[in-house]
Amino acid sequence: MKNITIYTDGGSRGNPGRAAIGVVFCNENDQPIKKFGEYLGDNLTNNDAEYKAIIFALKKFKAVFGKAIAEDADLEIRADSELVVKQLNGDYRLTDPKIQQFFIEIWNLKFDFRSVKFKHILREKNKEADRLVNEALDSEVGARTLF
Repeated sequence: MKNITIYTDGGSRGNPGRAAIGVVFCNENDQPIKKFGEYLGDNLTNNDAEYKAIIFALKKFKAVFGKAIAEDADLEIRADSELVVKQLNGDYRLTDPKIQQFFIEIWNLKFDFRSVKFKHILREKNKEADRLVNEALDSEVGARTLF
C-alpha cells in the first residue's frame, strides 16, 4: 500500500450551518478500501467542512493503517473545492485566521507521510464522498467525533 487516493468532501447546509464530511480511501486501482462520513456540528461554513475533511483523512489514515505504513505512503487527496486545493498548493493566499490554522494543521500532518499532493477534481468525480456528507447530514449519526 504505497499510492493511495483519498477523496474528500465537506458540506454545510446554511453556510454557516450544519456541516459534515465524507472521506473515501482508495487503493492503487482507485478501488474504495475504507469510507467515512461524519457529522461535524452547527455553525460551520463549507470551507470549514472541506478543510476538516482533509484533516480527518490524514489523521484517520494514520490511525487505521499505522505509522509505518503512513511513513511509506504517497497520498493524493482529491477534492472538488478548487479554492481549498489552490490554497493548500500555495496558489492562493490565506487571509482568514481560521483557514490559516487549518492550513498549519494540514502542513504539520503531512510530515507523517512520504508525500501528500492535493488535486482539484470535478464534483462529478467526487460523488461517493459527497454522498457520505449528505448521509451524515441527513442522519446526524456521526455526531460524536473521533478527532
